[in-house]
Amino acid sequence: MSYLVIHGLEVETPDLKAIAKLCGASRIENVGNNAFRLHDYKTQDGVAEYCAKAELDFAFVPAARKLSDFGLVAMDMDSTLITIECIDEIADIRGIKPQVAAITASAMRGEIEYHESLRRRLALLEGMDESALARVYDERLKLSPGAERMLARLRSLGIKTLLVSSGFTYFTERLKERLSLDYTLSNTLEFKNGKLTGKVIGRIVDAQIKAAKLRELRDGLRLTRDQIIAFGDGANDLAMMAEAGVSIAYHAKPVVREKATYCFNYVGLDGLLNLYP
Repeated sequence: MSYLVIHGLEVETPDLKAIAKLCGASRIENVGNNAFRLHDYKTQDGVAEYCAKAELDFAFVPAARKLSDFGLVAMDMDSTLITIECIDEIADIRGIKPQVAAITASAMRGEIEYHESLRRRLALLEGMDESALARVYDERLKLSPGAERMLARLRSLGIKTLLVSSGFTYFTERLKERLSLDYTLSNTLEFKNGKLTGKVIGRIVDAQIKAAKLRELRDGLRLTRDQIIAFGDGANDLAMMAEAGVSIAYHAKPVVREKATYCFNYVGLDGLLNLYP
């Protein structure tokens, strides 16, 4: 048995009734602000197409599963837990955001190998003062909608959280403390005399390193794949998401949406709480 979750920024009653009729659901349950569960549906045909036109998110979720069944939620940082791409905002302070953002976007779509994209972007930032990172964190970094509500619920259930990012420790470690996250992994920028050298210290955290970290934690916590949820938005999140029983494409690139269990194109991160009671 499973139910159909319909949620979005605004769920209009006519749309909800039309979807219920389309799938043959027998009962509509309101589970929150602009979130509904449709029970005993008969078919999935046409639901995705209708929701795309109505700008709604949907998910067919096994009714037996509860959020407390999970043990670890892993998430990307840039454009997932937070609304910005940190490296693009650092570049903006230098006045070269378009050049750096274009490389970022190409890498997220899977067009450029990640190591090469990072090398090219960091080279453009060489010589910048460390204070630029502080400005980005203090002035520009914002959490994605629903982040704090989702994390509070995960903490209340004892579910561990992992922030695994191809971004930088300057940001992940501050977010870890601020949001009481359990684990983080990201790249460490190299500085000399308070200036960016355009390089990172140690190995680059790429798609495979992200996936390996998730596997390491899964095994260490003695969890099964089915007890893992992973959020991501770009191509370098796919390997990590493939290691999770449930993968969620958060406001993601098409290549990620195609392979994820569920897609959140409109709702915030707390849309997770609409899926599992």
